[in-house]
Amino acid sequence: MKLYETPSTPNCLRVSLFLAEKGLDIPRELIDVRAGDNLKEDFNNKSVNGLVPTLELDNGEYLCESIAICRYFEEIHPHPALFGTSHLERARVEMWQRIIELQGIMLIGQAIRNLTQIYKDRENCIEDWGHEALLRFRKLLPTLEAQLKAHPYLAGDNFSVADISAFIMLKMATKLDIEIDQRWPSIHQWQKNIQQRPAFAGLG
Repeated sequence: MKLYETPSTPNCLRVSLFLAEKGLDIPRELIDVRAGDNLKEDFNNKSVNGLVPTLELDNGEYLCESIAICRYFEEIHPHPALFGTSHLERARVEMWQRIIELQGIMLIGQAIRNLTQIYKDRENCIEDWGHEALLRFRKLLPTLEAQLKAHPYLAGDNFSVADISAFIMLKMATKLDIEIDQRWPSIHQWQKNIQQRPAFAGLG
C-alpha cells in the first residue's frame, strides 16, 4: 500500500490528518502538483481523476478522492470511528461533511484558484467568479458558528472527519486573509480545541 501525495495540498493534508487520528502510517510517494507531476501519463494511469491524493492498494488497484480514501481506512481500521457509530451519527457526519465540502471547500478552493491564479498555466482563471465564490463561502460562517455554539463538534458530541474537513477549509481561507477571530467565538474556540489534538500539532 502506498499513498501518492503533495503533502501541503488541502486534500492530501485531510487524508494525513485522518490517518494520524487513526494512528496509521503508510508509505508515501511525493507528487509535485505545482511542477505538473500529476499531469504525466504514468500518474494518470494510476489516478482516475489525475489528482492527489491517490492510494495504491496491495492488490494493484488505485483509489482517488480524499474522502473515499478515508472511508476505505475507516472500513479496515474502524477504531476510533471517524464517520460515526450509530445510524443517526453516521448520517449527521455525512450531512456536515457534504455541507463543508460543497458550501465550503469547493467555494474557497475556487476563490483561491481564480483570484491568486496559481494554476494559470493550465486553466482559465475568472476573477469575477473568484470574488463570487468567496462571497458565497462567507455565508457558511454563521451556520458554522450556530452549530458549534450548540455542540462541541460539527456532527454533535464526537470528533469526526467533518471536523477535519472544516479545519482544512478554514486553513485554506487564510490564503485570502480570512481569519476566524472573536467575531466568531464558537468557531474560534473549536479551532483552538482542535489544534490541541496530537494529530494537528503545528497546524495553527
